Amino acid sequence: MSINGHRAFLRSGLLLASLLLTGCARAPSFDILGSFFPAWLVCFAVAIVLTALTQWVLQRFGVRLAFPVLAYASLAALYTFALWLIFVR
Repeated sequence: MSINGHRAFLRSGLLLASLLLTGCARAPSFDILGSFFPAWLVCFAVAIVLTALTQWVLQRFGVRLAFPVLAYASLAALYTFALWLIFVR
């Protein structure tokens, strides 16, 4: 192997190591009354409240869902992921 081959191997190794070590950062968390909670848990709690609010609005307008268990679980997941992307990423 030539000098250029060794350099290319070293560069690709360093690039691979840097990509693998990017996940070693601190987990995103929120300080709530002196206690740290994971960010996904906070997003999930807010999403449950938003889902309950959506259910109330749909009932006020008289909208009936065919599969409410599936619809509200999907709404909770949608709100959770949206909040995560908006506030954490």
